[in-house]
Amino acid sequence: MERASTAVAHQTARFALGRPILVLAGPGNNGGDAYGAAALLRDWGHEVTVAALGTPKSGAAAAMAQRWGGATVALSQAASRPVVVDGLFGIGLDRDLDADTATALCWLVAAADVALAIDLPSGLDTDSGALRGAADGYTLTLALGALKPAHVLHPASTRCGTVLLDTLGLEAQGDWRSVARPSLAAPASDAHKYSRGMVAVIAGEMPGAARLAASGALHGGAGYVVLCGASGGADAIVHRAHGDLDALLEDQRVGAIVIGPGLGRDDAARARLDRVLASDRALVIDGDALSLLGRDLPSAVAARRAASVLTPHAAEFDRCFGASAASKIERTLSAARQSRATIVHKGAGTVIATPDGKILVAADLTSWLSTAGTGDVLAGLIAARIATGGSADEAVWLHGRAASLAGPAFAADTLADHLSEAIASCR
Repeated sequence: MERASTAVAHQTARFALGRPILVLAGPGNNGGDAYGAAALLRDWGHEVTVAALGTPKSGAAAAMAQRWGGATVALSQAASRPVVVDGLFGIGLDRDLDADTATALCWLVAAADVALAIDLPSGLDTDSGALRGAADGYTLTLALGALKPAHVLHPASTRCGTVLLDTLGLEAQGDWRSVARPSLAAPASDAHKYSRGMVAVIAGEMPGAARLAASGALHGGAGYVVLCGASGGADAIVHRAHGDLDALLEDQRVGAIVIGPGLGRDDAARARLDRVLASDRALVIDGDALSLLGRDLPSAVAARRAASVLTPHAAEFDRCFGASAASKIERTLSAARQSRATIVHKGAGTVIATPDGKILVAADLTSWLSTAGTGDVLAGLIAARIATGGSADEAVWLHGRAASLAGPAFAADTLADHLSEAIASCR
């Protein structure tokens, strides 16, 4: 708590720039951090007022309240200040804020020039990211020790403002992480197009989607890309007819296959999907292939001998695994275990889960990715990374980086063009 209070005080002083500060202190450990920060800020010469909601009864939080020792006002009587520090409730809140507390908090945050939350804005569910009365308009949140699910899951992440992390000198343990910039090496000096990774994309009713996936694979580092059942696209993409599918599935040089983008949902599409599922090739299963499998997906994919990566958006996920009130992390992890596949659960706060319990979350992806075709590019990019010995989380990071480089209002057709630049930033 000493470290946390000091971290909060330093960040508050940094943003306050000498302006009056209102510290909101609750009855728990979050309130203890708040009292400790208030005492430090006062000692450093800042004008500080503390508004309390309840009183710490014992332990470190009570000791910090005694250290403050100054006057406090009730939360309901607090006047607005240019800088507000929210230390009412941090992690562990398992109920909605009562109406009076929520009203007072919303008013004080809205009236402030700078609003800083200690660890987590009050009124957020730490594990699920659900809203429990949290105010809107926080400037920043100072996460303590490690990021929490609510920092990265929608809709809670939209209430946190800019999230800063102070580890407090602690090393967090566990299998849940944020997606980070990968370290990618250039191909070996003796590399050739097949050793670089061969990717096959199976086209169908909407060939444009398959072409986007092939483009994602080509620009994502694969040495050889085959588009089966469609024409067009870059000259470097090799084209094969659907009649060549069986030979392609037997080609040991193929490192990964993409099926689903624009595949269609008719009998012919289902027949191609069944043939691909029966192969011993690594698969990226997207779009129509997910919908064709529906609730049969977990058992169908779990029976495969080779690796599978599933890339559903929210509606496809529900279609395959059922709806649930559990958090996106919990649902994705359960789906990965059921299907024995890596799941890339797309959307706001993309969650990646593996069957062995690892979780990676990409929370800072640009919202400009919400345009048709970007998921097709991602499917091809994931296949390229797998075929070259990489992973799905590498692809998610590169996809997000390429979108940032593409700028606002880009079309999916041009997204893959920025992948080489994204890869260059990882070397």
